[in-house]
Amino acid sequence: MSNLIDIPAAADFLRSCEDVYILIHMNPDGDCIGSGYSLQAVLKLLGKRSKVICADPIPERFHFLLPEEPEEEFPAKNIVSVDCADESRFGSLKETYAGKVQLCIDHHISNDGYAEYAHVEPDASSACEVLYKIYRQLGVKFTKQIAECLYTGIATDTGCFKFSCAGADTHLIVSEIMREFPEIRYDLINRNMFVVKSPARIKAEMIMLSQMEYHLDGKCTMIWETKEICEENQINPKDMEGLTSLPLQPEGVEIGITLREQDDNWYRISLRSADRINVSEICVKFGGGGHVKAAGCQLQGTPDEVRQVLLNAVAEALQS
Repeated sequence: MSNLIDIPAAADFLRSCEDVYILIHMNPDGDCIGSGYSLQAVLKLLGKRSKVICADPIPERFHFLLPEEPEEEFPAKNIVSVDCADESRFGSLKETYAGKVQLCIDHHISNDGYAEYAHVEPDASSACEVLYKIYRQLGVKFTKQIAECLYTGIATDTGCFKFSCAGADTHLIVSEIMREFPEIRYDLINRNMFVVKSPARIKAEMIMLSQMEYHLDGKCTMIWETKEICEENQINPKDMEGLTSLPLQPEGVEIGITLREQDDNWYRISLRSADRINVSEICVKFGGGGHVKAAGCQLQGTPDEVRQVLLNAVAEALQS
């Protein structure tokens, strides 16, 4: 298990580290991207070399957060992870970096203590919120890139401040960023993150909504992102990313499930809770985890087998 450290100790680690690899999770989202690239920018201000490492490409809509100059190539002396609850989140890089992370900065309640040292704040809205506090402890002067990274990470992990994880501290931090950098078009960031969609993405949402399954007296909904659906409708699987909020849209739903087909009858599962159910507890049973209201895991089996396993677990949670 990790040695749990506080914000000053995490800041001290970053002051003393050299030649850092920053690991972010596979299928990168706004929070891990904002965390990784803001940390890279902060380390540069401290006179240190670093590079962000991810198993998957950074989606194009987040490219505005990336530094203009190419990343240097160098062997790592220190390895830090951000927004990764466990080593499985490294994806194809797990074999290379498992057991080598010296510091983990995270906000997932399911963090399993894989790093040598960890600073984890389960009540924080995002890893970017946690990093904001560490950066203030370091005393560095924020750049526009750092501010954009932090805002984007916080905004995306709070669903544009709609989720319950967006507490008073979250709004205060965002207010401070906006006051310091009034020239940033926060409205455009929100539009590009939450409103603008490609025609293919709109088509994907229409298909998912039309095929949504209702279970357990309408308290649970389920959508399937299968390879067959993508092939039949000529949809790029990338346009299926980020549909996990759709199952919570119908009135009366407590838990929404998104299943995304992988290889060899494996499914990537995302669970979302509308109110009282801790979906992280459900996902932990299957080797996953995450947040109280947003969590994930993987299951293998036929569609009927996977459906039944999930519905049994959800039914138990609803009855508790």
